Order: sequence, then structure tokens, then C-alpha cells
Amino acid sequence: MKLAPLHDRFGVEVLDVDVRQVRAGPLFGRIRAAFEEHSLLLFRNQDLDDAAHLRFGALFGPVEDRSMGANGPDPRMDNVTNRLADGTVAAPDSLHTLNLTGNQLWHTDSTFLPVPALANLLAARVLPSEGGETELVSTRVAWADMPRDLKARTQGAIFRHRLAHSRARISGELAARPEMNRWGDQLWRSLWRNPVNGTDSLYIASHACGVEGMEPDAGLALIDELIDFATRPAMVYSHVWQPGDLLVWDERATLHRGRSWPYEQERTLASICISAGARDGLASVTPWAGPVPPPRAGRSRAHGFPDPRR
Repeated sequence: MKLAPLHDRFGVEVLDVDVRQVRAGPLFGRIRAAFEEHSLLLFRNQDLDDAAHLRFGALFGPVEDRSMGANGPDPRMDNVTNRLADGTVAAPDSLHTLNLTGNQLWHTDSTFLPVPALANLLAARVLPSEGGETELVSTRVAWADMPRDLKARTQGAIFRHRLAHSRARISGELAARPEMNRWGDQLWRSLWRNPVNGTDSLYIASHACGVEGMEPDAGLALIDELIDFATRPAMVYSHVWQPGDLLVWDERATLHRGRSWPYEQERTLASICISAGARDGLASVTPWAGPVPPPRAGRSRAHGFPDPRR
């Protein structure tokens, strides 16, 4: 396994690995260590069916289920696609397509869920003739680079997250749909500490709809200011999809967005999210889990990723 940089501040391409052959063991330990360190992994020339995609994802943790059990006990794909169940491509002005354009806001997946995501595994299936890139930034880099005054206003903040909030920026009708209001508001601290290397990352998303203890307009202004800072153009990695690409990114330490494409053409990306747990530092971002401990000196050499609070 070899690594090649994607951006000078974060992200690597992982070379000489067929993820279909990866099982729990030393090789996955090296992949997981690269994930912790670089936040974004690219695997090219992969030939993944749903079963192989789900099997590789499950090495990172439990596969997220947004159906709330309605789809049964077995994990399923949650593909990002404009192809409908009847095989047709959704009309460009349909609510289905409008919901996909909501992914063009800078966001972190699943901040609106009771259990947030650790990772997204996204693979190319059907690509349009142009456009449809996926862009990412490192919120670990953003926090490290942030001016002191902005850090002071952010340290200790608790953000309120709601899916309907981001969708309301696209369409009021879309935001009012029941599936956009399935979950109550979620509260998460502004920083997520990586328990392996002790680094902090700004934890924010377009789903963030307010800051606890701040007036609504002031809270939204702070959220916008933070996202604008994190997504400075020089900090963006723009991924131009190729057949066989698989991206794996750390939801704790990145923001991402999709880009537009000719909507009359199909764009299908196979997707699963992995739910975060105690060993992933979830307590550090959970408001009711107690104060965030000070950073640990040096880097952990443990590969079991234990919860540092145990």
C-alpha cells in the first residue's frame, strides 16, 4: 500500500489496494490509520458491487440506517442518484432533483441524526458527460488556521442542526416534506477531537440552524462566517470522478459538496455512511458528555482506537 497526496493540506490516494480483498487485520489497520491522519482517501479502479461496498464499509463501523428500521435489519445502500425507481431520470425541476441540489451546499452528513456519521464511502456508478464533481475541505485545517478572534467566538459553542434548515435554502416545499422533518433538532459541540491523534476539527454543516445562547441572526451569521472561512478556494480539493473511483472521508473533519451537472443525464454514486461511536471520539462533540479534555501530547500508537474516556 502506497499513499500519494491529493491536496497539500489533507487527503491521499491509496495505491495498490483492491478494497474487495480487504478484511480486518494489518492492511485495514494501515487504511484506518491513513483515514485518521489524512481525513480523505481515494481508491481508484475499484470494481465494487453493493455487497463488497457494504463489507468494506462495515470495517469502519456500523452502516447507517436512515429508514429507522423500516428496511429491516440488514444494512443497505443509500445511493445518491437522480434515477427513479421506475428507471427514468428525475425531471430537473422535480423535488427529487431539488433535494440533490441541496447537496451542493457545504455540509457534513448526518449532523441532523441522533447518531452522527464517522465516514462516507462514495463510489462512482454512472457519471454524466460533465460536471458533478465532489469538493471537500478539511475542517481540521480550518481550525488550525483560524484567526484567534474567530476561534474565541467558536470555542465552546454548541450548534443546533436540522435537515429541513438546509433544504429550506433550496425550496420551502422541499423543506416541508415529512422526510425532511423526521428527526428532531440535534445539538453538537463546535469541535470534534480525534481520539487517535488529539487534533480538533471544526464540526459544522449547512444543516446548522443556530447557536445555543445566541440570537438567531447572530448565530446564523457565525455559522456562515465559519463555513466561509473553512471553504476558502485554496483549501478545496475538487474530485473529478472517474469510473471505478471510491472516496472515503472523515465526517468528523471535513466539509463537502457536490457540483451541478446536466440534470437530464443520470448521475449515480453508490453511498453508505458509517455511524460514529465511542471509539471515534463521539463524547467530545456530545454536549451532555462533560467537558472536553485537554489535547494529549504526541500521537497515539494504538490501533484499536479506544475511547480515551474509558
